[in-house]
Amino acid sequence: MRLLQVTIPAGKRQAIERALDDEGVDYVLTEETSNREYTAVAYVPVPTAAVEPVLERLREAGLDDQAYTVIVEANTVISQHFEELQDRYAEEEDEERIAREELRSKAGELVPSRVNYVLLTMVSAIIATAGLLLDSPAVIVGSMVIAPLIGPAMAASVGTVLDEHDLFTQGTILQVGGLVLAVASAAVFAFLVRTGLLIPPGTEITAIPSIRERLLPDFLSLAVALGAGIAGVVSLTAGVSTALVGVMIAVALIPPAATVGIGIAWGQPMVSLGAGILTLVNVLSINLAAIALLWYRGYQPSEWFKIRGVRQTALRRAAFLVASIALLSVFLGVVTYDSYQQATTEQTIDDTVAQTLAEYDDASYESLRIDYSEGVVLREPRQVVVTVGLPPDGTPPDLASKLDARIEAAIDAEITTDVHYVTVQSA
Repeated sequence: MRLLQVTIPAGKRQAIERALDDEGVDYVLTEETSNREYTAVAYVPVPTAAVEPVLERLREAGLDDQAYTVIVEANTVISQHFEELQDRYAEEEDEERIAREELRSKAGELVPSRVNYVLLTMVSAIIATAGLLLDSPAVIVGSMVIAPLIGPAMAASVGTVLDEHDLFTQGTILQVGGLVLAVASAAVFAFLVRTGLLIPPGTEITAIPSIRERLLPDFLSLAVALGAGIAGVVSLTAGVSTALVGVMIAVALIPPAATVGIGIAWGQPMVSLGAGILTLVNVLSINLAAIALLWYRGYQPSEWFKIRGVRQTALRRAAFLVASIALLSVFLGVVTYDSYQQATTEQTIDDTVAQTLAEYDDASYESLRIDYSEGVVLREPRQVVVTVGLPPDGTPPDLASKLDARIEAAIDAEITTDVHYVTVQSA
């Protein structure tokens, strides 16, 4: 529920009273004596979904943009007529949808001050870097909680659909600057960690699970980013807390940006490339989903003559986002295909080894290791190491050549096959 407080311009009092009566809303008028341009103040309790249509009707009756209009949240309104009004607007409108004026205000409030934004972004990126190097999901989640990234993303999207150029510019600059700052902070911190010997020398960062999963993003990563953008808009337009949704948006941005910084500090460009593509895809997808959903929910400028121009601007920006995402998604497609091929190859090798060892009564299949060629994507299997268990008095069979021939035939590639024998005794 909302309470509208509207100052009525001189000469428009009767017209605005008729408009309020036509809308069927309760209201109270008080005399305004502080300014001759306004003769009264109207207090109008309305359901959330009624704010926008009521304001539209008042503008048609003569309420201009210079009049003071305040929209505040009302916790309780006791009136039988108000309950009937709630039921009517629940049927006619989306009862959770806030007015464009309130949307504009909330989007602006989500944007933190420059100092706080810089400090929180730096701290969040540093904590995320530590969590990635420690392979600690709890620390990584903690970094997301304090990341102030939902505000700029929502501000840029709201500015696009409402023709608020300053809001769009502010949101865009903060998004770009925030990601650059996050990468730089992560790179500096990771370099200090590396040179300060705060982790064991020779640590292979690509072997750390939390880092590796952000080097090879697939199409599921795109779904995460789109979902985060949609959730951000839903929380914003429903007028509910955006804190938890902010964590979701940070999930898509802070850990990949920190991984880019780690790759820079370790001098591994392929690490930075994979994580950088993931970061760009996520930020573009969040903005695309937010713009699309805001327009779908009917948010447009209040002035009819601006709607066409805003529609063209929104379409151009959406087209740019779609084209950019499609281009970057080529990498996601390659990774998705490579992951599928690698899993298929590993399963084929595992089945071949298991079937071969089943022919020997004394031999047991203990473990399998597959070594791949160097690189991040499109790696080929180079070596297979099979560990076979034998009883204490068992004689090792000649398995290497047989396994090598069968595996090469199964995967249609040349590899090296090593067989390690271990003594197995059961009690």
